[in-house]
Amino acid sequence: MRQFPLEALDLAPGRLVEWRLGRTGEQAGGGADGPVRRASFNQDKHFSVAEEGRKADDLFSSWLAVAFEVSGTLDRSALESALLHFAQRHEVLRCEFRRLAGELACEPLGPQDIGLTPVEVGEFDSTDELRTFLSDSFKERIDTLSWPLFLMGAVVRDDSSTVYLAFDHIVCDGMSMPNVVSDIQTAYTAYAAGCDVVLPTVGSYLDFAQEQRHRYLAISECDSRLDYWKSFIARNGEFFPRFPLDLGIDPERTYPTVNEAFPLLDARQTAELENRCRAVGGKAFMGVLAAVAISLRQTGGPGVYRGVMPVSERGKGGWLGSMGWFVNTLPIEFSAAQEESFAEVVANVRAGFADMLRSIDVPFVRVWELLAPDDFAKRTWPFPVNFFSYADMRKCPGAENHDNWRPTTHVWASRSNGTSSWFQRDTSGLHMNSIYADTPQSRRTMTELRRTLQQVLLENSDFGTIPAPRRQTAGPRVAVPTR
Repeated sequence: MRQFPLEALDLAPGRLVEWRLGRTGEQAGGGADGPVRRASFNQDKHFSVAEEGRKADDLFSSWLAVAFEVSGTLDRSALESALLHFAQRHEVLRCEFRRLAGELACEPLGPQDIGLTPVEVGEFDSTDELRTFLSDSFKERIDTLSWPLFLMGAVVRDDSSTVYLAFDHIVCDGMSMPNVVSDIQTAYTAYAAGCDVVLPTVGSYLDFAQEQRHRYLAISECDSRLDYWKSFIARNGEFFPRFPLDLGIDPERTYPTVNEAFPLLDARQTAELENRCRAVGGKAFMGVLAAVAISLRQTGGPGVYRGVMPVSERGKGGWLGSMGWFVNTLPIEFSAAQEESFAEVVANVRAGFADMLRSIDVPFVRVWELLAPDDFAKRTWPFPVNFFSYADMRKCPGAENHDNWRPTTHVWASRSNGTSSWFQRDTSGLHMNSIYADTPQSRRTMTELRRTLQQVLLENSDFGTIPAPRRQTAGPRVAVPTR
């Protein structure tokens, strides 16, 4: 399971059907009937940015999407039941968000108060036409300020169907996407066989948000739990670590984005990289981050890596299969000096990561508000920020079925003033997806960085070439400007 632009999805033509989420019964056309809950820090900031953008007629938009295959002739009734079961199972998907006395409130509809309406969209004769329709639909209909906050549909053919769902970030994160696939495929198989759906109990993200706000809303900038951040800021000179290479960006504006994806290593090369990391007490993601740091230095960056990275807050308990924004973001710092070997840099990453984890509980948005209030008031990060994200998709729920389900994830953002890169490992190897501001210098810089990174990784995986990409992937050179 990997992440790449929707425009690169190998999507065969077919008949497109959507299922539109709506209120039922007494709640049709009215407000939510559940208890009012407070949104998480991530949700509140995300919603505020959308509100401020709407007022300024400069609405930043984005979405996360997932697609997967259902083999054989589609049982439409079973799929509709599976989609409804999915929406009923996760409380955050049934939430409406609105301001109450300045606070962002979540008002969940009850499971019995939602229903689906099937809509026959029509027949599509070409892959390009179908992908364009989906991309345009996601951009137009996914709106942080409007309910529902996700879309569901399928491209139906005689011998297979592609199911897709697209979400606003306010109800999910990247690691929610495998849960979407696992939940719906499991429920679909059960309903098609006339059986009960058997899935593990999952926690509600609203409970997670409630506990988070209870613990951290009252902290102040003097709290000792912010000491790690303060020490990082003292060495960095500012709250955010800057992306250290030239992107040709005016800090006072944002730009349309380029969305591109590349394979970096095949499965054997990735396993060898992991073995080399384990030999010095590290993990595979530490080797990838070490390679990123070395590549940045080799293309003109400093010998000390400073960046931020998202860290999952799901743990191993009841949140693992939940939908929600279970992500904290923390700074990491380590040496990647020219005289240090790859193994030494991996060891430095390991030490820096251990230091970072000691402050994992304090929510990033709350720290940002306390320690950089001027930047917090802005709708975007103040300049290009050094950002690194890694996920091993082989370890997520349902991963044992991914070869049959062929799930893919897709992220889109309308505008950017910097760059973000996500790295995913699956059974075929290591992959990279980057979204960055579309300037001539950004394209040159990101191309050089990606080539350097691939070479550094190859030098430390004992193999020499990148294989041809498998079917239904982003190819070796996928670059999609998004407007």
